[in-house]
Amino acid sequence: MPNENIEPEQQRQQAEGQRAKAEDIRQGTEQNRGLSEEQRVAAEAARAEAEQFRRLAEEAREVRDHYRESLEAGRQECEHLRETGETVRRAGEQARAAAEDARDAAMAAVHATAETLQATLEYMKVVEEMRRTMREVRDAHPVSSS
Repeated sequence: MPNENIEPEQQRQQAEGQRAKAEDIRQGTEQNRGLSEEQRVAAEAARAEAEQFRRLAEEAREVRDHYRESLEAGRQECEHLRETGETVRRAGEQARAAAEDARDAAMAAVHATAETLQATLEYMKVVEEMRRTMREVRDAHPVSSS
């Protein structure tokens, strides 16, 4: 062995150096173990934070979906109201047209009544003229009593 030729003091120094190196390696290993533990804790914290973000994202997605459904319900309600308004508008237009037709019919009836009254007046004038003529004839030719 090569250490057999070395003096005891040198052997002691080498042994001391080896112990120091071993201690340094042990401390390095201990530090690495501490770093590994810190990394594990940090990784666990990162996983927990990622899970929290995932839950928040899911909640936001649910809120967004609920909002979208509310918007769709509102849109459908507006469409229904628009259709109802259109139906009411058409009914109003039909009612206006019916009122216009009724007004035209009433005016036609008034004109017909006026024409009938005019004709009746003319007939009454003729009848009155005939009565006058008959009175004149009667007064001109008295009827004898026999």
